[in-house]
Amino acid sequence: MKLNYDAATDSLYIHLSERASVDSDEIANGVVLDYDAEGALVGIDIQHASRQADLAKLSVNRLPLMQLEAA
Repeated sequence: MKLNYDAATDSLYIHLSERASVDSDEIANGVVLDYDAEGALVGIDIQHASRQADLAKLSVNRLPLMQLEAA
């Protein structure tokens, strides 16, 4: 899983999988779910992310992490 934030567009994309997105569904204003060819959720796009979430803090609890990268 990867989190990518673009400050220029204030958008946060949560990559749940490396599979390509072929379909999308806006489930709320500025929140889009992306699906692969089999209909599995592969990503979440959040527009105006800084207005919808506290981007200054990230808390991870009980994830079975084998690798953690920060850029």
